[in-house]
Amino acid sequence: MDVLTERSSRVVSLAKLHRAAVRRSDQRFLAEGANAVDAALATGRALQLLVREDDTHRFGDLLTRAERAHLPVQLLTARAADKLSDTATAPGIFAEATLLTRSLDDVEWAGPGFVVVAVEPREPGNAGTLIRCADALGAKAVLLLGDSVDPHNGKCVRASAGSVFHIPIAVDRDIAASLARLREVGLLTLATTMDGEVALPAADALLAQPHAWLFGNEAHGLPADVLAGADFRVSIPIAGRAESLNLAAASAICLYASAAQRSSEARS
Repeated sequence: MDVLTERSSRVVSLAKLHRAAVRRSDQRFLAEGANAVDAALATGRALQLLVREDDTHRFGDLLTRAERAHLPVQLLTARAADKLSDTATAPGIFAEATLLTRSLDDVEWAGPGFVVVAVEPREPGNAGTLIRCADALGAKAVLLLGDSVDPHNGKCVRASAGSVFHIPIAVDRDIAASLARLREVGLLTLATTMDGEVALPAADALLAQPHAWLFGNEAHGLPADVLAGADFRVSIPIAGRAESLNLAAASAICLYASAAQRSSEARS
């Protein structure tokens, strides 16, 4: 089997997938690391695997699964792997995969349960963590609104630990129209804010209904019009001296509360 170098036209072409515009144009992206590659294989999204030639023994199970699925497996030199990686130390395995995002119309929002809405998330690590929390705690889908980070960004995919492949992710630039659509299908919109009129421990009646959690970005939180237009504004009580919680912590707490409410209903 040929070993691709960093000068190979195929490696140069794949490295361009680090740019969001190229990903959109080519309708594919690179998933890096064992967790992401495993999820790409499990969900049938992988088009091919690429592995550093010295690491074939480390990823033998993934390579075997790719071969059983009749997917191409390509060897890379160390420098080629570094060129494809956007981390300081390349993990040594990649999957070329088809894009994951859907339109608002391609996701079933109505019915029991809860969904997660991120309004203009800009930091890929935070977006990936939010997607991971949503997946882990049983959200039906994730919606990224406005001028948001591309969920296929390498840092976002890694932070999700493969969850970008497991949970439906929709994107839409029109914030107001998207939130109106969620309300039309019967979802309560719950905006997270420090001075909400409902404290999370008192929100069980709200969480028992189909709902959408609205989270803002780290720098500015939710826009004023989104806060004002939400059905309810929910705050997380802080007992200590911390001024606030970051997005990852706040989202984990809120989504856990939703998951706990659903579990309680199932037991009753």
